[in-house]
Order: sequence, then C-alpha cells, then structure tokens
Amino acid sequence: MGVTKGSVSRWVKRAKEEGPEVLRHRKGSGRPHRLTMEQRAELPRLLERGPEAYGFRGALWTEGRIAQVIRQSFGVSYHPSHVGRILKACGWTLQKPVRRATQRDEQAIRRWREERWPQVKKRPKQSAAPSSL
Repeated sequence: MGVTKGSVSRWVKRAKEEGPEVLRHRKGSGRPHRLTMEQRAELPRLLERGPEAYGFRGALWTEGRIAQVIRQSFGVSYHPSHVGRILKACGWTLQKPVRRATQRDEQAIRRWREERWPQVKKRPKQSAAPSSL
C-alpha cells in the first residue's frame, strides 16, 4: 500500500479503540482546487497545441508560460512554481532543455575528441621506482 509500518500500527490501534468505521475514507481538509476536474482534464489538450499557438517564441513550455495559459483559458492565477504540481497531477513531467550554442559544430567537436583530446589528455608519468603502495 506504500505506507509505513507506523501508519499501519496507528490504524490498527484506532480500529481497536474506536471501531473499524473510523478508518473509512474522509474528505481531505484544506483549500479546494481552483481548477475543476474538467479544466484539469482539458489542460493537457491545450498544452499539446504547443507554446507557439499561444504566441510564445520557441517550442518550449515553461512553468511561467503554462501559468499564463491557465490564466488566459480558465481565468485562474497560479504562481509558476505551483504549476509543476498541477502538471504532475495531469501525468506530465517537467523537462529541462539541454542548453547548447546555436553555432555549435558537431563535426568539429567529434574531430577534436578523436584527434586532439588524446594528445592533451594527462597520462600518469612512467617512473622507474615502483609505487610505495
């Protein structure tokens, strides 16, 4: 069930003292969600259209961009750092883009690794005396 032994122990103790009815599921306390279940279900479909469909440059979703789409589409404001929790609940995972220079030359990098790197790589010095270890 993915719970600790301590939790199970507390549940058993409560059931013995107060009866098994106390273990029935109760509605969680706390603030209700600002997005309805229908809106949460619609969010992935909106995001599948891509950031450019909402006027953003580039095909990368950020938490700030998603917060803006939620505000535009549903009239609900979220802090960008909270958007990750909403996405996780929708089954989406956050991705970090690989940052590379636009002028990167893959062939030159490959050549350098194969030809130049072996020449500059440090090698252990060959000594006549054996190691003390």
